[in-house]
Amino acid sequence: MATVGNLAFTLAEWAKRLDPDGKVAKIVELLAQTNEILDDALWVEGNLPTGHRTTVRTDLPSVTWRKLNYGVKPGKSRTKQVDDVCGMLEAYAEVDKDLADLNGNTAEFRLSEDRAFLEAMNQEMASTMVYGDTAINPERFLGLSARYPFLDSPNVIDCGGEGDDCTSIWLVVWGESTVHMTFPKGTKAGLSHEDKGQVTLEDGDGGRYEGYRTHYQWKPGMVVRDWRYVARLSNIDTGDWPDPEVMLKYLVQLIGRVPNIRMGKPALYMSQAVKDMLDVAAMSKSNVFIQVSEDPFGLPVTKFRGIPLRRVDTILNTEAALVAAQ
Repeated sequence: MATVGNLAFTLAEWAKRLDPDGKVAKIVELLAQTNEILDDALWVEGNLPTGHRTTVRTDLPSVTWRKLNYGVKPGKSRTKQVDDVCGMLEAYAEVDKDLADLNGNTAEFRLSEDRAFLEAMNQEMASTMVYGDTAINPERFLGLSARYPFLDSPNVIDCGGEGDDCTSIWLVVWGESTVHMTFPKGTKAGLSHEDKGQVTLEDGDGGRYEGYRTHYQWKPGMVVRDWRYVARLSNIDTGDWPDPEVMLKYLVQLIGRVPNIRMGKPALYMSQAVKDMLDVAAMSKSNVFIQVSEDPFGLPVTKFRGIPLRRVDTILNTEAALVAAQ
């Protein structure tokens, strides 16, 4: 996959750099297969033990047209620092030793049993990337919705829906200087796993038996270094879907909110229902801006103006309609 900058990599790329024996890479591949946003997201090692500190420019310096024999007053820009903290997502997978050994390939059997835990962590991670709110759940990290929560928030477009049956489309331009995921300084990127080996387990009645235990841990965070490189198409009414042609016009506006789409790796994220609607629109030859092409593996990819449309099952079709800030 392509990288942006010198330090931003996908999970698969981090796995190849940090664990060449393939153990972590296998786990990363399983995660990427089940959620497309994790396949796209770029990761940068944090500069803090708990996350990442970003210096954001808030004001530009003043400049002057100088006349002969007149001086220019010096100026300076203003900045502020923003800390994005990481959360800790963990799980313990346990299986009866005798059951695992019956298979004849204990390691593969344990991994097959652990897939359920990986899928749960994958879904929780993707949900937090969209809906994480540290004001409600301080143990998590801050996701996109909490950063763009109102109709008058920067880069939020209103599609007119009301009530509790709305959804959103997100445009994210991943990059080292725009938007990226992070992990604590000095730790490994992505999901780590530790084989605890054979341990004594207990059943629900206090009985004991021998089993195998695996510990999974993920310490992710999200950094929005430049708010202009995320845009939200909000209040899409799922009870009365807009005409696909209308949706395409909204997408044009959404992309127009981003100063320079080439600053990183852009993608459009939406629920399955929204993606299905736009996939159908792509079948019409009159829609020249939305087309279907093939990825390197020969699988179809729907793109709007060259930006891939990505399915994220954790994006709800039951969002409450956004309103203006009080």
